[in-house]
Amino acid sequence: MVSRERIRNCINSERHISILVQSLFSSWLLAFLFEGQILYSLAGSFGLNLRNIIVGAMVAHFVGLFSSGFLIRTKKTARRFILVFYVFCILSTSVFLFPTSILWPIAAVTCGLLSGGCVAGWSYFYRDGTPRNERTKTAADVLIYSNVLMILLNMAAIHVSPYLGLVLSMLMLAIAFISALRLPTVSAAVVSLQPIHVEKHVSIIKPLAFLCLFIVVLTINSGLMYQVINPAYAHLGLLTSWYWAVPYIVAVLIMKNLSRKTNRTYILFVAIAMMGFAFIGFITLGRSILSYLVIDTLMLGACGVFDLFWWSILGEMLEYDKNPVRVFGVGLSSNVLGIMLGGFIGKAITSSGTQSFNSTLLAMAVVCVTLVLLPPLHKQLSAVLKDHAFLTTLLEMPTEENNHIVNSFARFGDLSDRERQVAALLLQGKTYRTIAGELFISENTVKYYVKNIYSKFNIQSRTELINMVSNEETTKKR
Repeated sequence: MVSRERIRNCINSERHISILVQSLFSSWLLAFLFEGQILYSLAGSFGLNLRNIIVGAMVAHFVGLFSSGFLIRTKKTARRFILVFYVFCILSTSVFLFPTSILWPIAAVTCGLLSGGCVAGWSYFYRDGTPRNERTKTAADVLIYSNVLMILLNMAAIHVSPYLGLVLSMLMLAIAFISALRLPTVSAAVVSLQPIHVEKHVSIIKPLAFLCLFIVVLTINSGLMYQVINPAYAHLGLLTSWYWAVPYIVAVLIMKNLSRKTNRTYILFVAIAMMGFAFIGFITLGRSILSYLVIDTLMLGACGVFDLFWWSILGEMLEYDKNPVRVFGVGLSSNVLGIMLGGFIGKAITSSGTQSFNSTLLAMAVVCVTLVLLPPLHKQLSAVLKDHAFLTTLLEMPTEENNHIVNSFARFGDLSDRERQVAALLLQGKTYRTIAGELFISENTVKYYVKNIYSKFNIQSRTELINMVSNEETTKKR
């Protein structure tokens, strides 16, 4: 029998290592390819236009994310894929230390393609290393650390030397590779003799499709920002090089530390409004430092809220597929697709003489569409991630009241202490696998307790259990 302390240490170790690995890798990805500041700095030193190379790298990154689920089917394969292609990415990045040649676009596209698979492959460690109810915090940590490191890399490339930024980004990759050597090939569930569990009889195709549509539409505004807003403040290079991502980091940090009782749906509406006001400010305010601070704070603060929203939602959805790479890869590929579409549209708009006005009109149209999409999206996600509407009520109740309801119901059914604990976690919408991890028992033992609970109440499913608790509580209130 494996001790609880060992299981807990295994889980915490995997979580910390996976956060470190993904943060370091993402800082390279953001500074080198995705935002392209290191490449843009290199282009400036050579008097070149590397936009087509960066666009090609983003297209390849989209393909890598979307298709990775067909190549990576096990955790062991994911770890091997990450280790091998981190080395390939280091070698491909080193090409840019030398004068321009045909190798530059080849290396950029190769990096984009392989990095998509590496990001998606990380989903195994995201799922297995973090309990389901803590994945928002893990996602927040990765987004915060990677953006802080990205700022440092950008500043080194812009204000010191593009080659310094390039070398430092390669150092991030090297440290990520060394850290990835410690990633486990099996989960803590296996260490504790618990079989990996995937929710059955639940289809996430429709909710995932809704989420992807929402992400694509919303991130069109991010693509517009890169092509329309950012160039308008190029004369404020000293400020933009470090402040650009600060509101994003602050927004994610705030969201990470919100109380569980806070209704995050309202915050999403606020973030959509912030994005709209950012574009309105772009056409009404000048191009001063103050206007940049206002517009960037609104825009990037909203982006931080949205990124954490869908990273955490995708983290929840990983339970519903034996291969989490498919879910995570497809979800994040929609983010890249939206940014690319926004970038293409923004580039077309810049050819006209009224780019500020046209981009704002388009941005406001995007805001309106996302406001329409948000309610049905919330409904679709709630149908999958919660078994019943009453679960929301239980989760939003103070802990003492929640426990009182469960304890009262347990006494009514003559449940044992362990059965009461299992019932409480069932009512919170947790999977058998998560319950097993929290109670440090095997999943088969969880199933045994669930069978006893259902038998004592003469029911067949969790939904019936929720309805019985809901009806009893409603009766008491009367």
